[in-house]
Amino acid sequence: MRILLFIATNIAVLALASITLSILGVGGMLDETGTGLNLTALLIFCGVVGMSGSFISLFMSKWMAKRSTGTRIIEQPRNATERWLMDTVRELSDEAGIGMPEVGIFDAAQPNAFATGWNRNDSLVAVSTGLMQAMRPEEVKAVLAHEVGHVANGDMVTLSLVQGVVNTFVMFFARIIGFFVDRVVFKNDRGLGPGYWIVTIIAQIVLGILAMMIVMWFSRFREFRADAAGARLAGRQHMIAALERLRVGSEMPDAMPASMQAFGINQGLRQGFQALFSSHPPLEDRIAALKNAG
Repeated sequence: MRILLFIATNIAVLALASITLSILGVGGMLDETGTGLNLTALLIFCGVVGMSGSFISLFMSKWMAKRSTGTRIIEQPRNATERWLMDTVRELSDEAGIGMPEVGIFDAAQPNAFATGWNRNDSLVAVSTGLMQAMRPEEVKAVLAHEVGHVANGDMVTLSLVQGVVNTFVMFFARIIGFFVDRVVFKNDRGLGPGYWIVTIIAQIVLGILAMMIVMWFSRFREFRADAAGARLAGRQHMIAALERLRVGSEMPDAMPASMQAFGINQGLRQGFQALFSSHPPLEDRIAALKNAG
């Protein structure tokens, strides 16, 4: 089903992008003779589709996060805990120099938290009920500082840029491969035959999997930066204690939707080849990095 949805989405995006680019005056992917690729037009086409898809996701990130996790935004604190959360996030965001994020809570037994939003002054920070129950206040503050650090570092925007560039080149090279196979293997000497479309979709899936490793590597790198920001805002020992607590909680089932795991503080354990597709480094490595920091 997911493959069928991917193919249907791919076709729909191509159709929409073709119409958009035609309106903008960008020509087709083939040159004037119809026998070769117009690489400039192809790169513009892939850039528009790749970057726009990534940034549409960025602009929708808060809405998607609220819907997928069932996050309840604290409009008016209903108890002392919610009031403390609001005050702590306000204190940390002022210290980090960002606008006050929306603050929310979502139901999940596993200790977790996430931050998202399209810019530093329009973000969302949310924590799980499991995190509030499992951690001491200074540890919760360290987790909140980590998430505020993500916002202050502009990680959501940077990750979207990386994803957009990767999308662009995945589409670009997939179409070059499809064109080559269409000409050499299927012997089609004009236009784009069925071989081009079939091979392009297959190549895009394969290249997309490989490219995901690059995106996830950057995601792991930014976790170390957010940990450092959390240590600076809330204290290094408190940040270490919070990660130690998360290490115990990581053995519990993760209720965070897959689409949101890259934005959480804790993804859970992945080993071997799966570790290449992990959005977070092992908690042991993050703890060691903080302990070894000057």
